[in-house]
Amino acid sequence: MFKKRSRVLLAFFLIFALLPPLSGKEEMPSILSMRERNDVVNNWLKIRLETLLPELMRQENFDMWVVICREYNEDPVFFSLVPFNSLAARRLTMLVFYDRGEKGVERLAVSRYGIRDFYDGVWQPEKIEQWECLAKVIKERNPKRIGINESDTFAFGDGLSSSLKKKLVRALGPEYSSRLHQAEKLAVGWLERRIPEELEVYPHVVAIAHRIIAEAFSREVITPGVTTTQDVSWWIRERFKELRLGNWFHPSVSIQRSKKTNNSGNVILRGDLLHCDVGITYLRLNTDTQEHAYVLREGETDAPQGLKEALKQGNRLQDILIGEFKEGRTGNKILAVALKKAEEARLKASIYTHPLGFHGHAAGPTIGLWDNQVNVPGKGDYRLYYDTCYAIELNIRTNLAEWGGQEIRIAMEQDAAFTRNGVHFIDGRQTKLHIIK
Repeated sequence: MFKKRSRVLLAFFLIFALLPPLSGKEEMPSILSMRERNDVVNNWLKIRLETLLPELMRQENFDMWVVICREYNEDPVFFSLVPFNSLAARRLTMLVFYDRGEKGVERLAVSRYGIRDFYDGVWQPEKIEQWECLAKVIKERNPKRIGINESDTFAFGDGLSSSLKKKLVRALGPEYSSRLHQAEKLAVGWLERRIPEELEVYPHVVAIAHRIIAEAFSREVITPGVTTTQDVSWWIRERFKELRLGNWFHPSVSIQRSKKTNNSGNVILRGDLLHCDVGITYLRLNTDTQEHAYVLREGETDAPQGLKEALKQGNRLQDILIGEFKEGRTGNKILAVALKKAEEARLKASIYTHPLGFHGHAAGPTIGLWDNQVNVPGKGDYRLYYDTCYAIELNIRTNLAEWGGQEIRIAMEQDAAFTRNGVHFIDGRQTKLHIIK
């Protein structure tokens, strides 16, 4: 296994060794071709299936995990379990994982089309019906605990439809159906955990998002008095397409401005404080970033001091929050302690941080919601694990002296990883406003 992993790592690093070093805001980080992405993602998948999956199955006490879904109604975990060029479940796909102990986890596909190189195809349609074949595969291995994706709490662990479960129970019969158990923590654990190879490249992914924001918040895109917030939003969306990147939500751009301006339109004016929310998908990893820009007034060379101080308050709240990330601590506990410390620091704070990874609003513990700053049942009770990533999303409110004491909101979101070495921002964070001259 180690020799195989070494070959995979060698191929992986050969690909990325050809990329030029990141140069901050001067250049767009290199972006791989679709064929190169296929190689990287599939190498990661092999490593995940061979190392991470056995660990998680044993941790959750399952000797078998069954993932069943239909084309266009795929289980939330499905695409994370199949190679890069698998774009649908193709009719009805059944994946079976069986832990053989020292021999590793056996991977089987009860599917008409098969999944080469990753799963052994075991169904011969001309000889046996599909559900009968699945039941045969399961009974031959005689598992004690069979995990199925059924959950009252997490959408990520609730991918088995009610109709497919009925068919599964009917095919297995009473004895084996009694061995079916909810595998929500297995599904969530599989999705939330990042392997070292993914963590190594995640900064490159986030750097692309940061560069797109820097481009958008510049005179290359914005002409004060002419450009609207919608113009910038759609420019960002087109930039995604130009760079062959996915996006998991439509980018947004908004304005805060002094009430003295007496203009509430969406045309960007000098003296405006701009805010964006941007998320890309690349190499199956997602980003989620919110940053601010200030449009200089005539005669100004920098943003008002009050705005710079407000941004520092936001950074202070970030530090307070990530300082409370402790292994085994629930999202609700992190929220409560962080908000208490923010109050002691006299910050008007709101925290609504979420996991990040294969999805944008991803699997793992919820740390507050924008409309729930007290306790998030279920998702907030989930515990924090190492090697997971988060969008550190929050805001502070403060009064801006330069705008006559008007209250403003600094809403921030930066991507971070939690490992045994603590929490670090994956590609840094915004500590200075983007300045548009």
